[in-house]
Amino acid sequence: METARLRAFIETADRGSVKAAADSLGYTPSAISQLITALEKELGLTLFVRSQKGMKLTSEGSEMLPLVRAYLNHEEEIYIFAEELKGVTRGRLAIATYPSVATTWLPEIVRRFKNDYPGIQISLMESIKSDIVHHFEQNEADLAFLAYSEPFPYEWIPLAESNVIAAVPEDHRLAGKKSFPIAECENDDFIMGSWGREMEIWEILNKNGVHPELKYTTYDTPATLAMVRMGLGTSFVNELSAQFWNEHLVKLPLDPPQKITFGVSFPAKERMTGAARKFLDYTLQYFGK
Repeated sequence: METARLRAFIETADRGSVKAAADSLGYTPSAISQLITALEKELGLTLFVRSQKGMKLTSEGSEMLPLVRAYLNHEEEIYIFAEELKGVTRGRLAIATYPSVATTWLPEIVRRFKNDYPGIQISLMESIKSDIVHHFEQNEADLAFLAYSEPFPYEWIPLAESNVIAAVPEDHRLAGKKSFPIAECENDDFIMGSWGREMEIWEILNKNGVHPELKYTTYDTPATLAMVRMGLGTSFVNELSAQFWNEHLVKLPLDPPQKITFGVSFPAKERMTGAARKFLDYTLQYFGK
């Protein structure tokens, strides 16, 4: 199967238009249209609904998308491995990660890795846990950095722990205390990241039989802490994600203490690219594993 047709299909699906796919791949829009038409003819399927608004996948196209991604990933593995055998490393590496890891540990790991393998292009995809799992399911990520929880059908290696803390406004009634009793969050408006789907925080609340009133949800910790600073409520966050936020709010350890274990994950070692395996080695070295 001609891979140019498959790459035209992927780019058009991801970008929603023939012109955007053409710009990305360095083709003319006419060439992209011809490649997609040829692929549809070869498969005997209609992959896109075409309209003035752009290109939208049909149900058949949506089902084909993860298979085509996997096919192209395996093709690239062949070329990467061949280059490695010649002593030259090139390719791409996609890493799905919590924003907290992306802004703390990962920059140094990437720096060390790029010093030795400058030919590898690295993409960081900052995501919540459900999106990270989706990236794996769609063959979009080679590695991921996240906390573990059941069910999780992928390989996972623990790396380091981070305390979970309470973030409260400066004028909060407990701001001068040494710790924040977990049950006290029931007396405040509660703010939660990950659009309210921060599973590690929900596990802590459920384990302690606590049911705060969830008034606000955000995507990431900076937005959560900005709202805390404005006096809109309190929040529980992992200490790693809050380490650069030290003004106009108070951070307190929880009582009883709570921790989150972060780790690195991958779909399966036998399916890892050479770049992913090497980056995993650098990650384990960084954490002394």
